Amino acid sequence: MASLKLSVSPDNNYFESKKQFFSLSTLKFTLNTPFSGYICTGGAVFVRPFCKPKHITVVRLKNESLDLFESKSDSCRIDNPKNYVADEDNLIIESQEFRGDFDKRRVNVWKKFRGAKRVRRNSKMRADAQKNIVKYKKPDYPVVPIKKKSASDALDCQTAVDYVDFDYVGPESSSKHCNSVLEQLEKSNDSKALRFYEWMKVNGKLEKNVTAYNLILRVLGRKADWDGAQVVIKEMVSVSGCELNYRVFNTLIYACYKSGLVDLGTRWFRTMLDYNVQPNVATFGMLMSLYQKGWAVEAAEYMFSQMRNLKIKCQSAYSAMITIYTRMSLHDKAENIIGFLRQDGVVLNRENWLVVLNAYCQQGKLSDAGRVLRAMSEAGFPPCIVAYNTMITGYGRDSRMDHAERLFCKIKENGIVPDETTYRSLVEGWGRAGNYKQARFYYMELKRLGFKPNPSNLYTLIRLQAKHEDEEGAVMTVGDMVMIGCQKSSILGTVLQAYEKANRLEKMSVVLEGPLYAQVLKNQTSCAILVTAYVKNCLIDSALKVLSEKQWDDPLFEDNLYHLLICSCKDLGHLENAIKIFTCLPKPAEPNLNIYCSMIDIYSKMNMFSEAEKLYIELQSSGVKLDMIAFSIVVRMYVKSGSLNKACMVIDIIDKEKNIVPDVYLLRDILRVYQRCGMDEKLADLYYKVLKNSEIWDEEMYNCVINCCARALPVDELSRLFNEMLNRGFTPNTITFNVMLNAYGKSRLFEKAKNVFWMAKKRGLIDIISYNTIIASYGKNKYLKNMSAAVRKMQFDGFSVSLEAYNCMLDAYGKEGEMDKFKSVLQRMKVSNCSSDHYTYNILINIYGEKGWIDEVGGVLTELKECGVGPDLCSYNTLIKAYGIAGMVEDAVALVKEMRENGIEPDRVTYTNLINALRKNDMFLEAVKWSLWMKQIRL
Repeated sequence: MASLKLSVSPDNNYFESKKQFFSLSTLKFTLNTPFSGYICTGGAVFVRPFCKPKHITVVRLKNESLDLFESKSDSCRIDNPKNYVADEDNLIIESQEFRGDFDKRRVNVWKKFRGAKRVRRNSKMRADAQKNIVKYKKPDYPVVPIKKKSASDALDCQTAVDYVDFDYVGPESSSKHCNSVLEQLEKSNDSKALRFYEWMKVNGKLEKNVTAYNLILRVLGRKADWDGAQVVIKEMVSVSGCELNYRVFNTLIYACYKSGLVDLGTRWFRTMLDYNVQPNVATFGMLMSLYQKGWAVEAAEYMFSQMRNLKIKCQSAYSAMITIYTRMSLHDKAENIIGFLRQDGVVLNRENWLVVLNAYCQQGKLSDAGRVLRAMSEAGFPPCIVAYNTMITGYGRDSRMDHAERLFCKIKENGIVPDETTYRSLVEGWGRAGNYKQARFYYMELKRLGFKPNPSNLYTLIRLQAKHEDEEGAVMTVGDMVMIGCQKSSILGTVLQAYEKANRLEKMSVVLEGPLYAQVLKNQTSCAILVTAYVKNCLIDSALKVLSEKQWDDPLFEDNLYHLLICSCKDLGHLENAIKIFTCLPKPAEPNLNIYCSMIDIYSKMNMFSEAEKLYIELQSSGVKLDMIAFSIVVRMYVKSGSLNKACMVIDIIDKEKNIVPDVYLLRDILRVYQRCGMDEKLADLYYKVLKNSEIWDEEMYNCVINCCARALPVDELSRLFNEMLNRGFTPNTITFNVMLNAYGKSRLFEKAKNVFWMAKKRGLIDIISYNTIIASYGKNKYLKNMSAAVRKMQFDGFSVSLEAYNCMLDAYGKEGEMDKFKSVLQRMKVSNCSSDHYTYNILINIYGEKGWIDEVGGVLTELKECGVGPDLCSYNTLIKAYGIAGMVEDAVALVKEMRENGIEPDRVTYTNLINALRKNDMFLEAVKWSLWMKQIRL
């Protein structure tokens, strides 16, 4: 009986400490891998139970060695039977290679049966091995005896692996033999291959050994160890003195291709060029296919230019480049590549012809595509069904279905059987042409032949059915969608889109029958999609019907859905529909803040302020905490309704709420409210409070603060704020310029006012109010020449002299006693047909009264009454003053009675003018009586 020898490699710490005593020269080759459990020493077989024992048969083979099966630590790997790999000339197809359990006749034996005499050569090793056996031996496992059987029985194992020859693998083994072992390990176990590679490196087996490096690069590529691959390539050049070739890099590029790693593939290509290695056809074929898969246009363009520069003709690279450009609708560039095919003299294969044909069809050049189809046939490639389908799709895109029909007939004449793509393309083509009858015919043919329509076919058909009012057919199509497994939510979206486009959404209730409508009622998302579409198309009753029949219960989602519907109506301008939805809202235990705020805003837009206020009061009484947005809506509601006092009350509530910080929009609203209410102190307080926050203002904020706070702030602070706005690059609007003109004019800062005026004029922001403001400033401060010059400038710049400007001139000239100029202005007003207003009449009454010209005052009063305007409060006050100056006390007292009869309530100025008139005419007792009356009415 032949003696057996196996190397012992138990995976435990004890063995690791002892394995240095094993001699490579004696054992030939030892790997640190899990051992199957069988040890032979001195001609006897012992069982070491490192794993579950497997019964095998060992026979005497004189010069043969059998590999005992060992489980791969990296799992069994079965590659795709057809994979592109790098060969010397081009991409080749790997032959089918089955591993693992696919070959029952081959046994991969990792441990070798060798003669027991070799074991005896090292007594120390035998002693250590015996200790190890004793340590791990368990009596529960039986000893497997060696039986004499045939060789075929010995090879008949349950698991088949590749055969590996490990005989005499040691330092004296040849590189060729080591390469053979490494090749077998590379096919079966990556980890063992890497360990054997390290053993080869230690024992000097890698010197100029490109084959071994190429094998290990395959392993590293599979494991995606790119850093390790980089190290290996450097070792090849610097340590082993290998000459790099394209096979080395193609191995790594192929790994990137299989994994879809675009950037890494490009990086290895650039590394290849850095090492002055010229790529071959396979290199460009793999990379261009990788770029096509990853839609990497720029990388593909770079690679394609490199290929042409190197005068390499890779057919698949041309196809990939054309496909990429066609997908991205870069048709001009795709045609350039087609031109390169002719220019470079590339012999086109079937793939090239099909790609060129598709490129022309995609861009609608069907005459060119027809010529390509004929040329393809002349070149020895008879048109296949793929070519015909491409042409039919192209004709369908161009709505030339007569050509598509002729081509379909030609397919049958040539004995080619149309496939499902043919019928799908015909359905799409007739659908695009709007021919429902033909589209339906080919759709039915598609189903009759056992093919399944794609989603595009179904959408095309449902769109035509919605357009041609075929609800019965639409119901059948929906059934087909359900049958082929389309998601019901997707079906709902498709049908909704079709009927919305046909403006026939009211027929949705007919189409949605059976399980689809049940899905709508049970699924809250589907329900929301449907009712939103109904509301968008003003089908409020249909939407409310679905909501009333819903079968899901989610109060939070329901509130959000109602809020969405209300906001949709608001955005579309259908405010009445929003109110209708709100009235049908289920009565909640607590009001929804978002819904109520939206409704307050809607009621405000419809000027239904009482309804809006009711909702606000209901929110307050329910104890719901209002947020900043809610307060903003309420403030705007009161401002729009004219209830400024209530708006101020809400602002006071906001001021007391510590958790509410007004945003920039609410701040501007508050400033405007305070301005309109004349609350200068609160304006100043709010301004300085905002200023302390050091917030960055935008242009609108600057304009708002200057416009609202002009009267509340000192002119110096206002001027600083205005300059800060300019320095930050913001442009004041016309109102801001006018406010600054008024502030500087009142403060007699005419130089600054002049600078502001010219700045505004330079930016084209001057209006008639700007001129009125500067004229009024000059008039009130008695700069009559400047006032007159401003009026002439106003006319020169194309503005007509306004009534306000005339009033300013009348007031200024009258108070200065320049009655000639006063009368001249009145004359100019008559010539220009400028109608007088109350302010004009009041000025005239005041000037004439100061002069004691009672007749002129009476004439003005008569004119005022004749024009149907009648005196206002200011007119009566001025008349009382004039009558007092003229000594007409009784007439002055009568005016007070007339005021009350005309519904005008006297104010403090009225009584003050009357008391002064009585005093001037020595009627002190009457003056005291009117003074006591003022105190009594708290004036």
